[in-house]
Amino acid sequence: MSALLQTELTRRLGCQYPIIQTAMGWVSDANLVIATTRGGGFGFLAGATIEASQLEGEIKKVIDATGGSNFGLNFHMFQENAMQCVELAIKYRLKAVSYGRGPDKETIGRLKAAGVLCIPTVGAVKHAIKAVELGADIITIQGSEGGGHTGGVPTTILLPQVLDAVDVPVIAAGGYSNGRGLASALAAGAAGIAMGTRFMMTSDSPTPQQTLERYLAVQDPQKIRVTLAVDGMRHRMVENAFIHTLEGASPIRKLWIALSSARQWKRETGMTFGHMISTFFKAVKEDPAQMSQVVMSANQPVLLQRSMVQGFPDEGILPSGQVAAAINELISAPELIAQIAGDAETCLDALVARANGQALEEAS
Repeated sequence: MSALLQTELTRRLGCQYPIIQTAMGWVSDANLVIATTRGGGFGFLAGATIEASQLEGEIKKVIDATGGSNFGLNFHMFQENAMQCVELAIKYRLKAVSYGRGPDKETIGRLKAAGVLCIPTVGAVKHAIKAVELGADIITIQGSEGGGHTGGVPTTILLPQVLDAVDVPVIAAGGYSNGRGLASALAAGAAGIAMGTRFMMTSDSPTPQQTLERYLAVQDPQKIRVTLAVDGMRHRMVENAFIHTLEGASPIRKLWIALSSARQWKRETGMTFGHMISTFFKAVKEDPAQMSQVVMSANQPVLLQRSMVQGFPDEGILPSGQVAAAINELISAPELIAQIAGDAETCLDALVARANGQALEEAS
């Protein structure tokens, strides 16, 4: 392997290649992390959507299968078991944690003292600077091409801005799926790339076949677009019937859809029909648009579960980076990593050879 693929990221994380598998809700389970680790990449468990009672078991499963704790755990501080995630990361001496809405400086300090690297994901320069001030060891930047909740700045603009603004290694995410992308990120100064959609679209992904086929069918990147319809925030996903319905609904209709889905898909919350009706009429008197956003936002894990676990792609949401439109096959995670690394080496070797050739010409 070329020394050009050895970066600060591979040195700190102990992985063979500077390729990160991100934590996707209902997708980044133990099996996907195991496949990523065996392929030489670095994987994150999606702690935000793993049941609290099962989380420790998933961590142990990866450790047992890979022979170590050379992987990461993702969590958000607003989830009920956030501190459980912190304690387990410390207990099992996981290599890293990743997060969006992250922990405070004290909690980050605890993780760092235990040798757990803190790797937040940001979509703006100011957030990268703040994250480093709080103690982040490495920063992942996600450009607007990325899937799920995303900012409005493309990776090609955001990456150089963050590289100039912080003094820690930077991982580039948003729009990456192949070796050319890795080579370009490394040439720009990134320590590696992170991919979500591309790992979701592998044969090691737990995503149901019906849903994967929907992703594979997308050929136009413009059909993978940003919508505000789910929770009022920028959310990039594949167009489907559910999103079209939400976007075309009036505030009252959208509230009814939100409450109906909450009752239908989250019966464990105890939402009775009577409670749904009373909530509906109360919101109509106040602000139905605001209430629908609140209910739909709380409902997001279930909306994801409907498509990504139960296999009904038109009845839930389909978070996706625009790169899905350029993916035409489902190979294994190890095959994907090897392919990306090999192609990146070829690109970087050609770049070095070109530079060396020009240097020889100038010298002569």
